[in-house]
Amino acid sequence: MDVSKWRTYRELDGRARSLQMQMSGKVDDMIRANRRITIDEVAEELGISHERAQNIIHDILRYRKVSARWVPRQLTSTHQEQRMAVSLEHLVRYHEDCNDFLIRIVTGDETWVHHFTPESKAASMEWKHPSSPVRKEFKTTPSAGKVLLTVF
Repeated sequence: MDVSKWRTYRELDGRARSLQMQMSGKVDDMIRANRRITIDEVAEELGISHERAQNIIHDILRYRKVSARWVPRQLTSTHQEQRMAVSLEHLVRYHEDCNDFLIRIVTGDETWVHHFTPESKAASMEWKHPSSPVRKEFKTTPSAGKVLLTVF
């Protein structure tokens, strides 16, 4: 059975391939400048259809939309060392006093609680190229206000 008659793809001539490469380069530059840009914004700015922009982004440039991981805050090496020292101190005291030591522990923490209207998951998605490394980024979100929360 001859299935070549069903094939809809055809080779581009030199000029069409050159135009396609130029358009792909423009789209790639736009995505690298703003990883949260939408397909509709790309299509509108370049004056092409939504389907064409989607084809360039997904099939030619091979970008995919991914959600960023939310990380509350990054601990510096100083903070990590302080936490390790306190943990070791508690462990030594526990070995000396056993359960009597646990009765005397009062824990507490304080942190700034930011209140804001979070963006939707779809709005926070970014374009990622398959060859891009996984990024660990600690982003701060702008807030309407903040309150110091102390817990014991």
